[in-house]
Amino acid sequence: MIESARAAATRRSYDTVAVSYQRLLSDQLAAEPLDRAMLAAFAEQAGAGEGGPVADLGCGTGRVAGHLRGLGLDVFGIDLSPGMVAVARESYPEVRFEVGSMTALDLPDGSLGGALSWYSTVHMPPEELTVAFTECHRVLAPGRPLLVVFKVGDARVRLEQAYGHEVDLDVYRYPTERVASLLAEAGFVVTARLVREPGPAEVSPQGFLMARSAA
Repeated sequence: MIESARAAATRRSYDTVAVSYQRLLSDQLAAEPLDRAMLAAFAEQAGAGEGGPVADLGCGTGRVAGHLRGLGLDVFGIDLSPGMVAVARESYPEVRFEVGSMTALDLPDGSLGGALSWYSTVHMPPEELTVAFTECHRVLAPGRPLLVVFKVGDARVRLEQAYGHEVDLDVYRYPTERVASLLAEAGFVVTARLVREPGPAEVSPQGFLMARSAA
């Protein structure tokens, strides 16, 4: 698969910031009880039955995958950035991490018991969101959960500085209904929605959509 210019810029940017990203955000979940509550609800659904392993898609430095491992899930992570994956492997050696893309997952059909997209679509334009959600539906077993977390709004924000480094990133904020509609088009049934107000280091509301894959 030929990598798009956007994906290449995203990969390079996160390779650059990986170490700083982990240092700055490794304990962020401790300050966000609603985030932890959504992860706990997801873990309960994903851990029910014999649905297979859980994938943290766009796992970054592995902090959320590590949290889910602590909740008892058989979880592994996939990220576009080799730099982020290297930091994740060092930080959470008990979890498996691989380099890969949400838009072309190297996973068999119906092989996952759950999937998580924790802000991993924020650099994707709408057409790539559609591809990513379709891939999520392909790799999930029927009826299994997907949790998508994103920035709420209706804008594209250009980032040239982040985490103390120069970057080349576009950040997309989407209305909750837009993301829910794209999930439905990909074959998901949305089961829960949460929008929380921005925290001290955030500039927009944060959206959480829980969905399950249709048969």
